[in-house]
Amino acid sequence: MKTEQLYSLYKPLLFSLAYRMLGSVMDAEDIVQEAFLTLYKSNSDHIQNMKAYMCKIVTNRCLELLRSTRKQREVYVGTWLPEPLVTTASDETDPMQSYLQKESVSTAYLLLLQQLSYMERAVFLLREAMQYDYEEIADIVGKSSTNCRQIFHRAKRSLGGKFIPDNLDRLDQEKTTNLVEQFMHALASADASQVLKFLSTDAVLFTDGGGKVKALTQPLHGNVRISHSVSNFLGKWPGSFTYRFAMVNGLPGIVVYRDEKTWAVISFKFRDSRIIHFYFVSNPDKLKHVHESNDFT
Repeated sequence: MKTEQLYSLYKPLLFSLAYRMLGSVMDAEDIVQEAFLTLYKSNSDHIQNMKAYMCKIVTNRCLELLRSTRKQREVYVGTWLPEPLVTTASDETDPMQSYLQKESVSTAYLLLLQQLSYMERAVFLLREAMQYDYEEIADIVGKSSTNCRQIFHRAKRSLGGKFIPDNLDRLDQEKTTNLVEQFMHALASADASQVLKFLSTDAVLFTDGGGKVKALTQPLHGNVRISHSVSNFLGKWPGSFTYRFAMVNGLPGIVVYRDEKTWAVISFKFRDSRIIHFYFVSNPDKLKHVHESNDFT
């Protein structure tokens, strides 16, 4: 099979693996491109299992990148959130977007994975998400199958049974989209009492400015405090604001624009039709891949 055909076949799977390992759209895209460039330059005739071979390249590149950037994460200013993965209606026919809609890539899930060590994350994803057996995983990560089995069970214990896929069926998606739209209208109304109606009593607000823009340095807990903090948040900065609804990490979310430039991406975790987690990414370095508003006019 030609490299171009392999690219079309395996790119969605490999991007999904890299993105969940790294929490970075741009780094995941770069690593997948590098993996196929490596394949193109190599003699692939001897490769018996192309999928496992490509997963091995991507997994190890991810591990190398995570280790080399460990210090950056340790000194990161404020709360770290993954780069938002934003898709639009025009992406629905894209095979990669169709694949990702079926995968667990929600912000909440990616943050859960951050609780694991790099190796635990790799083994967990290869086993849980990609259904590899331990012998295959051992070959990919360079450890024994027994060790991989132990790593997987340790990772699962660390997550404490909190891994629950956030994929929505069509009815759930329509309901959640409606809730997100109503919530954004409440935000735009600058009425804290209206915002409060959508928040669970134990809601948590996470903001990521990365030290580049103003943001909370710690998560904000409690529905009342959050409602007062975010109501009329658009009125706190100069400029002309617009917003659109989009799928953010596979779930309904919001992209906010300031003077037609991407300013923030908002995603949520819902529980019983209320917002339990509210994720606000405004670090400009994490928004470079998100379309500007004039791309949709």
